[in-house]
Amino acid sequence: MAPYSSPSSRGIARPVVSATLLSLCALTLSACGSEDKAGSAGVDAAATAQVTDATGTKVEIPAAPERVVALSEMDLDAALALGVEPVGLTAGRGQKGAPQYLADQAKSIPVVGAVTGPDIEKVVRAKPDVILAGQLADEQVLAQLRKIAPTVVTIGDDKDWKKALQLTGTTLGKPNEAEKFLAGYEKEAAALKADLGSRAGADVSVARYSAKGTAVMQQGVFISDVLKDLGFGRPGIQNEQGEGHSTPLSDENLEEIDGDWLFIGSLDAGTDADLLARLAEKPAYGQLGAVRDKHATVIDGTKWTSLGGAQAAVSVLDDIRKAMVK
Repeated sequence: MAPYSSPSSRGIARPVVSATLLSLCALTLSACGSEDKAGSAGVDAAATAQVTDATGTKVEIPAAPERVVALSEMDLDAALALGVEPVGLTAGRGQKGAPQYLADQAKSIPVVGAVTGPDIEKVVRAKPDVILAGQLADEQVLAQLRKIAPTVVTIGDDKDWKKALQLTGTTLGKPNEAEKFLAGYEKEAAALKADLGSRAGADVSVARYSAKGTAVMQQGVFISDVLKDLGFGRPGIQNEQGEGHSTPLSDENLEEIDGDWLFIGSLDAGTDADLLARLAEKPAYGQLGAVRDKHATVIDGTKWTSLGGAQAAVSVLDDIRKAMVK
């Protein structure tokens, strides 16, 4: 399964919820949404605002949401970046909980679903007043969620993390914080690009290793957008538009991942520590220029090769600086 494809009616096991449960939630929205208390920053808890989500749907939301459920890694990343701790999250790709790079920040947040979709009853129990639905496209699931609380699809077809952060900022009543974060990212990216010097125009390869083989990240996904911000080139099929990562490559085709620099990881923290050493023993990897030149770096696949997000982008800049700036 490509890591970035939106859950759809063909690719998601639809959660089952009783009509009684949904009716109860619809009739007692205050119990499934915001509680009777003053809004944050002095905003009336009863005040509402309207936001247009990534699908063009207009959604009426609380002006100051206090109980937010995040149904994608990017939603969780964005909410935490804006200073909002969700009351529920869906597990990241290949994870039992939050992505590794967000694990410490999210350790107290209950899991209310998996990457394949939310557990509706767990979402109800979280009592959200806003649901951030990521790139969820299944209309039946969205209809169920909208009976629980206002539901905003935050990620568009282009999977642009910057647009998603801005939309999330608007939804959470923190548009200024979102703009400030983006300005900080742009400043850090410009500084890194300058410090890279002659390496700024290098060809950079990003790959994910698994038992099925090695796949590379293509265009139209989070990590490729970050690398584009830095002006890097990409080798082989990494220049092609894709849905996430390529199909696993055979040893005979590993030249597709070769570049001036190689960043490779997995979604399993237990294998990351010695991943490069193990791969270097394989003849197909040993012949790669980036491996021979010691320009290969192991990275966190839950950050680099998954859905990504605002904090992930800043952390990727730091990883690149450590690896490439001398």
